[in-house]
This record gives sequence, structure tokens and C-alpha cells, in this order.
Amino acid sequence: MDAPTEAVADAIRSGGLANQKAPRIQAVLRRIYEERGEFDLGWLAALPVDEARRWLVSLPGVGNKTASIVLLFCFGRPAFPVDTHVHRVTRRLGLAPAAASPDAVMRIIEAHAPPEWFYPLHLNLIRHGRQRCKARNPRCNDCPLADLCDFVRL
Repeated sequence: MDAPTEAVADAIRSGGLANQKAPRIQAVLRRIYEERGEFDLGWLAALPVDEARRWLVSLPGVGNKTASIVLLFCFGRPAFPVDTHVHRVTRRLGLAPAAASPDAVMRIIEAHAPPEWFYPLHLNLIRHGRQRCKARNPRCNDCPLADLCDFVRL
């Protein structure tokens, strides 16, 4: 929280957008400490998912994706993160409308998939998006989902 911003940026540089994320991380840490008196977010696990997500997105620079990542991966809560790969693959497969925003995809998956699927579905959609359903050059010819895919049919 009190480290030089440049040092924080250097520590997270491999994740991308370090110069943008570093001051946000510090602002989030300051806000959590000022509001809670500590850095422990364990209390979020006891809240309903929507309430915990609302609190997290109230933090500077935290959106639904980051909030859902914290809830799903840290607390095992039924929240579905939508990153660029998940967003692309769900729309191409027709699991969400082509014009659906990431937040709309999140709501659709959370409403229709069983919560116990959220973790593996998230990871598998990311893997599929990185390996086959790439943004620029999708590998539709060897895709095991091609017969289900709206994108292939276009």
C-alpha cells in the first residue's frame, strides 16, 4: 500500500497494464484498510454473492470480472468471471447473444448453468479460447465444438 508505485508496477509487470494497475491496487488497499481496519476480506464469504460483488465493485478500478474472480477463486462462491476469452467463446457458441456485453454474459451463465460448473466452465472456456477459438485466427477446422458453434455456421 505504501510502497513506491513504480515498485508495485515492477512487481506486477508480467500481468500486463502494470502502470495502470499499480496505483489502483494501492488505492484499493488504502480503501479496504480505511473502511475495515485490516486487509482480511474473509467476511465477504458470509454475504450473499450479489451483496459481496456490489461491495467489491465499489472499490476503485474493480469491475464485475475482478469481483467474480475473487468470489469464485478465493471463496468458492458461485460467481462467474467473464474475461475476453470467455466473452468471445460464449458468444461464438451461441451461449449468449452476439451483442451481449461481458456483464450480460455473466448474468446469463449465472442464471442458466449450475453453480458447481462455474469454476471448471470458466477455466475450460479460457483454455478453449486460447488454444482453438482465438480472436483473429480461430481453429474451427479441428474444433470439437464446431458442430455446435454459431460462428462456424456463419
